[in-house]
Parts: sequence; structure tokens; C-alpha cells
Amino acid sequence: MSYPATDQLSSAERAFMINATEIDILPGVWGDLDEPLVSGPASALVPILLPLVDRGWIEVCRLVPWTAPDGTLGEQPEPPIPIQDLPAVLADAENWEYPPSFTWLGCLTLTLTEAGQSIPR
Repeated sequence: MSYPATDQLSSAERAFMINATEIDILPGVWGDLDEPLVSGPASALVPILLPLVDRGWIEVCRLVPWTAPDGTLGEQPEPPIPIQDLPAVLADAENWEYPPSFTWLGCLTLTLTEAGQSIPR
């Protein structure tokens, strides 16, 4: 399989790849988007994200509690949400907003797959 360099992706696709590289929560993508997408509805972003998931480059997960070996509490992505469930999950506009409590547990996050990590940057 050949992978495109990130400069061959659209700016919106690159925004999702950046977000996944950072293992950032989904609302973090807004900061990497250009107009008109940054001012548009989240529903306009779903058709950009899903093909990246379909290609096997990005996974969408929820953040769950994690305890480091030294006892430090933190968060980590749980296993990816099944592809067949993603359209319904991504249709929920609340998943595209930062939580009012600024607690990220349960939030959607993007991660790169092994194939996504292989894409030249």
C-alpha cells in the first residue's frame, strides 16, 4: 500500500491527522481547520473524518481512566469505536464541543493507527 505525504491531503484532512498525531480530543480539530469549515457545523466534518477512518489511518476512541505504573492517574484511549457505530456517534454535536467541566474522560479522541503513523509528514 502506498501512502500520500501529508501535503497531498486537503487542509481539513491534515487537521484531522494533526489531531490524531497529538491524541487530542475531537474538539481540538477546530483549532487546525480553515474557513469555511471552522465556522460551519460539525456535520460538515463527518464526511472528511470517516474516509480517514475507512482508510485505516485514524481511530476514534473514548478516553478512559488510566493509572501509570508509578500510581499517577491519567487518561488513555480505549479500543476504537466500531466503524458501523461512528456515524451515529459523530452525529452527536456534543462530541464536537469541549466539555464544560474540562474533564476529558469519556470524550472522543483521535489516534493514528500504525498505517497512519507511516504516512510521510
